[in-house]
Amino acid sequence: MNHEQAIKALRAANAVAIKAKANGAHPFGAVLIAPDHETILLEAGNVSTVRHAENELARAGADRFESDYLWQCTLVTNFEPCVMCTGTIYWANIGRIVYGVPESALLQLTGDHEENPTLDMPCREIIKAGPKMIEVLGPFSEVEAEVLELHRGFWN
Repeated sequence: MNHEQAIKALRAANAVAIKAKANGAHPFGAVLIAPDHETILLEAGNVSTVRHAENELARAGADRFESDYLWQCTLVTNFEPCVMCTGTIYWANIGRIVYGVPESALLQLTGDHEENPTLDMPCREIIKAGPKMIEVLGPFSEVEAEVLELHRGFWN
C-alpha cells in the first residue's frame, strides 16, 4: 500500500467513525482493504466499549474470508488499534495495519474516562510478541487534525 492509498483509506475509515458518532457510538471507524490496496471489503464503526471497530471488522473478516487471503489485506483505522483489537487482528491473520493517530494521542483526549480506559501499549509492541510479521504503517500527520476533531469535547 503506497502513501496515497493509505491516506485515501484513512479518510474512508474516518468517514465510518463519523457515522458511528452520529449513531451515538464512540467515534472510531475501520475498513478492510483488499490486496489491490483500493477496494473496501468491509467497514465497521464502534459498537460499544468492548465492541471496537477494529475488533468487529477483524472478526467479520475472519468469518468471511480465508486466512491466506486476509494476510494480503489491510485493516485501516482512524486510531491505532488497542491491545484487544491488535490481538484480534493478529488472530484473524490480517497482514497489515494502517492507522491515522497513535493511541498515545487518544490517551491525552480520554484521560481516565470510564468508557475508554486507554492502555498505553503501541500495537507494534504487541505484534512483536508473536511470530507473525504484521506490517504496521502509521501515524499519518496528514489526517491527524480531522481524526482528532471528531474526539474534541467527546470525552468530557
